[in-house]
Amino acid sequence: MRTLDQNTVEQLADHLEKAELEAYEVTKITDDYPDMTFTDATDVQWQIRRNKEARGVKMIGMKMGLTSWAKMEQMGVEQPCYGFLADYFSLPDGAEVQTSELIHPKVEAELALVTKKVLKGSNVTIQEVLDATDIVVPAVEIIDSRYKDFKFDITSVQADNSSSTRFVVGSRSAAPDAFDWSTLGVVMLKNGEVVQMGAGAAVLDHPANSVAMLAKMLDERDEEIPAGSFIMTGGITAAVLVEPGDSIVVRYQHLGDITMTFV
Repeated sequence: MRTLDQNTVEQLADHLEKAELEAYEVTKITDDYPDMTFTDATDVQWQIRRNKEARGVKMIGMKMGLTSWAKMEQMGVEQPCYGFLADYFSLPDGAEVQTSELIHPKVEAELALVTKKVLKGSNVTIQEVLDATDIVVPAVEIIDSRYKDFKFDITSVQADNSSSTRFVVGSRSAAPDAFDWSTLGVVMLKNGEVVQMGAGAAVLDHPANSVAMLAKMLDERDEEIPAGSFIMTGGITAAVLVEPGDSIVVRYQHLGDITMTFV
């Protein structure tokens, strides 16, 4: 169901994208539009995407958000959301992350994958996702909600491209059947100290379940996950706040390490 007209959708898209590009906080948009729906929010997100594409920004993938039980509890929401990944979000392993371009960044460890088949429909299964996966890679997402104090509801965060801003992919990959995704272990260190641990099952019991849910959510807009898509499946752990001077190392069972520093 929609409650917002196209003019309002475009105004909110401009409002949220400007906050992202200029790195400043705003209040959650449902404060001003309390009746807006998740469909409205998705319209705003897709308008932001179209605005970027019109300026020559390329879309290089999709991400699921709020998919770990820990993350949902942390943020007080009960369902996942999704977002797009723009080309300038991507940083190399070992990157120096410029905090001046961000508001209040947090990091979370994820599994990501690249598809080799189209995934479409409302009833995609975990096995179909596994069959459609070409490779699995480790990834760290740097999330950065534009909302003041990282406080939002599911509708507001969906409109804000699910807090997407930067991500780092590791240099190792594996075949989808090389390990059990749900028992894969992850350890995050901040400045040399362990701050988070988790296993793949934290992501909706199996990270492939997250991709199946993305296919269902896209199908509601008559969209699909094309072959060759890069998809981040969602945080395995709760997100960790980072500041200038912090170093992060994330160690993945079977998939090596990812490192980054914040400057």
